[in-house]
Amino acid sequence: MDKNTILSLIEKLSNANGVSGFEDDAVAIIRENAKAYGNISEDAMRNVYLERKGNDRTKPIVMLDAHSDEVGFMVKAIRPDGMLEFITIGGWVTTNIPAHIVRVQNSLGDYVEGVVASKPPHFMSEAERNAKLEVAHLVIDVGATSDKEIIEDYKIEVGAPVVPDAIFKYDEKHDIMRGKAFDNRLGCASIINTFDILKNEKLDVDLVGAFASQEEVGTRGATVTVARVQPDVAICFEGCPADDTVVPQYQAQTCLKHGPMLRHIDIRMITNPRFQRFALNTAKECGIPTQSAVRTGGGTDGAPIHVGGKAIPCIVIGTPVRYAHTSYGYSSFFDFDYATRLAVEIVKRLNKETILSF
Repeated sequence: MDKNTILSLIEKLSNANGVSGFEDDAVAIIRENAKAYGNISEDAMRNVYLERKGNDRTKPIVMLDAHSDEVGFMVKAIRPDGMLEFITIGGWVTTNIPAHIVRVQNSLGDYVEGVVASKPPHFMSEAERNAKLEVAHLVIDVGATSDKEIIEDYKIEVGAPVVPDAIFKYDEKHDIMRGKAFDNRLGCASIINTFDILKNEKLDVDLVGAFASQEEVGTRGATVTVARVQPDVAICFEGCPADDTVVPQYQAQTCLKHGPMLRHIDIRMITNPRFQRFALNTAKECGIPTQSAVRTGGGTDGAPIHVGGKAIPCIVIGTPVRYAHTSYGYSSFFDFDYATRLAVEIVKRLNKETILSF
């Protein structure tokens, strides 16, 4: 795919609605754009599997993972005044939630725009002004005036999924993408792009893409995909939180426009050091810029994958995302492109002997 085609795919994936458990829109885009590269199947959790054309099922299996869900919200209760109380889906900092536009899915499958609202300062007591903000202090207002209107006219019910209302944009001059759900629709686009680049390559491995659901609520989908695919080795694509604006420069390990990040550790996985070294050496040989990171927080689908079944060597290739888990993120196409290139070069070099050495 050329750059414009890839950007179009990223735009569609970013704009798609798909909070954890409700990934339907994102899954439809994945299926449509991946079908040319192999056999597609799906399970009851809406995990999607892409088996590459040319797989003969006798070679070691390389699984490319990315999760299709995004952080968002769910309607918890409908107040008599028409306000919607809600809970968070995935990790949010509460102060990042208010005053943003969101989309609420109604019972007809349509999305209704609303705004995340809080009590105006005019009506706050001194104690309320100084209190720590809680999600329970916030509501979603779609413009209704009663619970009857919400149910009968807006067709919104308890349990309705809610996503940020953010539209993808690309600034070509500065090579910056802005949008929602870069964690991890960028990874989904990376899998499809990797399959495209490798479509005419003769490989010593069988390639399977696994688009996992519900990562943001405990890497649940990948627990299923790894059991089904039973890979010999795995590469997780991630939209990983950029740290270049939040830590001292000497500590920054996930900076925009510095290439993909390969993490050595997070709270749920110690990366297989032999596979990690293989990946870093491959990057060096190919002139691909990378960043190495030691993480004291966070986790990825690599967590259930690397302890799945027989123990699976697994690395994480992350495209830096500023302000992940908010309504808007920034990423560079430069980093996305090199993340895909690195995966391509790794897959081309993998064979049974190499994988056994991990």
